[in-house]
This record gives sequence, structure tokens and C-alpha cells, in this order.
Amino acid sequence: MRTMDFKMERQGLLEIGQKVTITEGELPSSWYYIIDPSLAMSGNYKLRERLQSREGVVSDIKETPRGFYVTVSFEE
Repeated sequence: MRTMDFKMERQGLLEIGQKVTITEGELPSSWYYIIDPSLAMSGNYKLRERLQSREGVVSDIKETPRGFYVTVSFEE
């Protein structure tokens, strides 16, 4: 099981237990991920940290002074 955090700008877009689909984006030296349809975005990951799964389940949502963070669990 692998978990990954995503930044979500607005509350209420996702719920704990919800299944989500992930889109992968490529930068010159790293990868990033978006929960479809553009609900939340991950940080940048190096090649060795590249995500293999494209579907996951929301396991946690936290509100911080910097915004909302969604944790997604993947079967990897």
C-alpha cells in the first residue's frame, strides 16, 4: 500500500472513501499527478518515486492554514 498527498484548493470536492482516477504529467526531470477532473494536484516526484497505479481511494482529508490536503491510498 502506498499513500500520496495532493493539494486541494476548495473544501468539499472529495470525500473519504471515494475512488479517484489519477492523471500523470511529465516535467523535464520529474513527474506530477492530478486527481481527475483537476480536483487536486500532487507535488513533484523523481523517476524512482513514479506512481504505477492510476486509481486510488481517498483515505484522509486535512485542513491546514495553507489549504486542504488529500491523502490517497494506492495498491502498489
